[in-house]
Amino acid sequence: MRYCSRQQAEASKLNEKAVELAVLSQEATSRKRLYEDLYCARGDMENRIKEQQLDLFGTRTSTHYLASNQLRLWFSAFALLLLERFRTLALCGTELAQATAATIRLRLLKLGALITVSVRRVYVQFSRAFPLASVLVHAQRALRALPAAAG
Repeated sequence: MRYCSRQQAEASKLNEKAVELAVLSQEATSRKRLYEDLYCARGDMENRIKEQQLDLFGTRTSTHYLASNQLRLWFSAFALLLLERFRTLALCGTELAQATAATIRLRLLKLGALITVSVRRVYVQFSRAFPLASVLVHAQRALRALPAAAG
């Protein structure tokens, strides 16, 4: 049997509560695969939870009613899902391909624009000083290239 442990130290003191042991059988594959498949996936999931709580306001459950708090959590989870799909489908190959939800929201989605609606078109005019215009154009082209959903 193999033993894998992770230890965390706080101010040069061992935090014994943070020590985790995992028993692995002999059939387990290489250490690299174990690290990439299990340990990194766990850390990535912790990052996604933190992203939802801090960046997408997943902890704002301030009402006294369960239904309204649950609805807020659903909105936060849906926003995280939308931003994750947007990042993987539209922002691949750009400088925001590995960005967090807060970075995408602040640098790409929260921007000022002049919107003009006509009978046939909607015009969106950005400032020429917008530094991520090429990323936004790339994302728009990538989304338009996706096949339309059936139904």
